[in-house]
Amino acid sequence: MRWEPLLFIMLVAGFSALAIVLFGGKHRWFASLILVYCAGLATILFTPISIDGTAPYLMPVGIGRVNLTRLAFFNLGFLENIILTVPLGLLIKAALPKLPILGVGFVGLIVGSSIETGQYILSHQFLINRSSDINDVLANALGILIGGIVMATVHYFQRSQQKQKARQLA
Repeated sequence: MRWEPLLFIMLVAGFSALAIVLFGGKHRWFASLILVYCAGLATILFTPISIDGTAPYLMPVGIGRVNLTRLAFFNLGFLENIILTVPLGLLIKAALPKLPILGVGFVGLIVGSSIETGQYILSHQFLINRSSDINDVLANALGILIGGIVMATVHYFQRSQQKQKARQLA
């Protein structure tokens, strides 16, 4: 019963990989990279498989814990959650380039809250022993925001270079 979320993730990833192979077009490699990231992220977040910063390990059976009040911004777990979600921020801003940075931050809060809510529900349903933590919500939102800022900066410099080339041609 603990492994049903992983089986679901692998099933969705397998069908998605098949769709990429059949209909991926010229950007198959990029779509495949996104798929590997999303499947890996889902595996780390929604299964009993976890990473402690150095190596993967299997979480014991349990329902996890909930922290809604104790804030702890200066620890390795907070930094890991930021790093884990920066690529998601890059993808969100790349997919929605007109979304303002404040909107990316709001999406980050929604995504972080959804992840922690999903972990809470799956922990109680499948005993995957995942903790739901306000610090993780904030770290996920911050990681997505950082990724969005990086992508917005890349878009800004690309537009500046295009304008500069247009001026040179004129």
